[in-house]
Amino acid sequence: MIILRDEKRVERMALFAKITSFGGMAILLIGLALVFIVEDFERVILLQLGALFVGWMIAQVGIYLMPRYGRHPRPDEVLDETIRKVAKNGRLYHYILPAPHVLLTPQGIILFNLRPNIGKISIDGDDWHQSGGFIKRFFGQEPIGNPSKELEKMVEAMGNFIRKNAPSVEEVPMGALIVFTTKGATELDLKGSRLPALHYTKVKGFLKQQKREPLAKADYEALLAAFNEKAGDLEEATYAGDSA
Repeated sequence: MIILRDEKRVERMALFAKITSFGGMAILLIGLALVFIVEDFERVILLQLGALFVGWMIAQVGIYLMPRYGRHPRPDEVLDETIRKVAKNGRLYHYILPAPHVLLTPQGIILFNLRPNIGKISIDGDDWHQSGGFIKRFFGQEPIGNPSKELEKMVEAMGNFIRKNAPSVEEVPMGALIVFTTKGATELDLKGSRLPALHYTKVKGFLKQQKREPLAKADYEALLAAFNEKAGDLEEATYAGDSA
């Protein structure tokens, strides 16, 4: 499997994640310390409220970015390991195309929305729920949001990209998959999802069950050219485990 990844973006975002995580916490601590510095009680309260708000907002950015860029294995690395044996003839593009994780194979395209699975996560139709307590959410648990709608926006963005950059391709099979990537945390009830959603440990089996006809050679080559042009001079890498 060939992997193309914008490593500079990953490094840049990892640094930003650390700055915002520690910076937000530092502001919160400074706010607490103000009671020992400022004698005016009313002023202290106002300053502490301001520090709490600013520090919390900055920390939230770090909470969002750190699991994606600042910890190993990163979600993209988990995906590499997960699908390499079922996509040996595939090309996996990370942080290059309109969708962050795109697999191109001779049978079509698959988009992945990678999410951490922290707390208990369940879904009913299009309503996602996450339990874990207010304290966890306040200090370090990313809210679940709506992975289904996120994935639909990725599909739309990729469709627009293909129409613009590979106009000769009239129709291309495009799969879409929500994958939870946190190791050892599997409190997931995803049976009610209207889009495929599963823990990363089940992705390989899911993909093996998918039977799709090959793309026309001209369509595959047009998609390959458009994707590689977007990748520019990024170095192609064969997954490290494939060389063993």
